[in-house]
Amino acid sequence: MPSPPMSLPQPATHHLAVEGGQIAYDDTGGPGPLVIGLPGMGDLRREYRRLRAPLQAAGYRVVTLDVRGFGDTDARWTDLSARAVGRDVQALVTHLQAGPAVVLGNSFAAGSALWAAHEAPDRVRAAVLLGPIVRDQPMPWAMRVLVRLGFAGPWRVAFWMSFWDRLFPQRRPADQAEARAALAANLREPGRMDALRQMASLSKADTEALLPHSRLPALVVMGSRDPDFADPPAEARWLRDALKAELLLVDGAGHYPHLDSPDEVAPAVIDFLRRVAPVPLSPVHGAGPRPAYNPSNA
Repeated sequence: MPSPPMSLPQPATHHLAVEGGQIAYDDTGGPGPLVIGLPGMGDLRREYRRLRAPLQAAGYRVVTLDVRGFGDTDARWTDLSARAVGRDVQALVTHLQAGPAVVLGNSFAAGSALWAAHEAPDRVRAAVLLGPIVRDQPMPWAMRVLVRLGFAGPWRVAFWMSFWDRLFPQRRPADQAEARAALAANLREPGRMDALRQMASLSKADTEALLPHSRLPALVVMGSRDPDFADPPAEARWLRDALKAELLLVDGAGHYPHLDSPDEVAPAVIDFLRRVAPVPLSPVHGAGPRPAYNPSNA
């Protein structure tokens, strides 16, 4: 059984005005290297609740934000692309005056991390890509019809939550019911499901085109049972090779490996961070180097 999350105070919520609206974010503060967590499409910044405390305890300043359309960020935007969310990351790093950052991006937001690094390499030093969707996935015609019908009526939230449930095929966090209720309540707010439908319709071809040009140090973390892919291990290896990245393939995990397998993912992420963004030695964090993590290249 995974260990319970570490108990640290919940950081305060802040808002930042960016082009087109306001984004909401939490900030643990502190002098450590900056880590920014981006949730996946339709989800909330609380999806990093099982990574934030271990990363903070390891000496990092952890900021988690709600992407355009969701959470406490404004619901209505003219641009909901991964590239636009990447611009929000750039603005946040500038505002915090704490960069360069390591960006954690789940699902579509992995593309946002890549876009932020591409457009502002001085503000993004590395990325952790969790269940990353950075290219268009083939969808059978029957599934396309089902998705169109699912977004078409008053059952939209129930349809999406049913889809969200299947992203945890084997293991679920102990607080899954609470997280599910919070997400469903947010999606019932005006404009949220419209944002989700628009975001889901966007092509990722522009993000895929970035991959050959990326020199960003990256760790790809993929669940072996991620239902968003026909063959999750093959997708993970493709992206590893495209980015010349490191790879952690989490056996049995779904689309949220950092949530359903934190005991495996958190140490790997921390070891990656220690190599790309070392915490300066101090009386608190100066106990000496920890053993290096050897990423899976299976």
